Amino acid sequence: MKANPLMRIIPSFGLTLVLISSFVTTMVQAAEHTKDSLKTVKKNVDDETAVLIDVREQGEWDDGHVAGAIFLPLSSLQDEVNKEKLKSVPREKTLYVHCAVGKRALVAANILEKQGFTVRPLKPGYKELISAGFPKAKD
Repeated sequence: MKANPLMRIIPSFGLTLVLISSFVTTMVQAAEHTKDSLKTVKKNVDDETAVLIDVREQGEWDDGHVAGAIFLPLSSLQDEVNKEKLKSVPREKTLYVHCAVGKRALVAANILEKQGFTVRPLKPGYKELISAGFPKAKD
């Protein structure tokens, strides 16, 4: 009985699929919200080992923002990574990224991580940061 040539191809095809799947899973690791408490975040920001990045849009920022936060709206990151703006973001510090409810922070974290930053996206938003004792900027 003659062996079917497909029987030799199927095992190697299956192995190829497993390897590709493994590679893609590794490459597309999505950011997750940090488990750091807001107390820890505030301490790290106060100790200047971390900075707060606000990825909300201009109108939200204008309505109020945390004193000392760096304004880097998600839209500016999604359109095209703003290399000039990123020059003002310290690479040696942890970036705590926040928005209003944590969803845009995750998207921004993925973009910033691809640019080589150490990023910890926050689930708590602007209002929770203010309630936790982060100072509100005075305009």
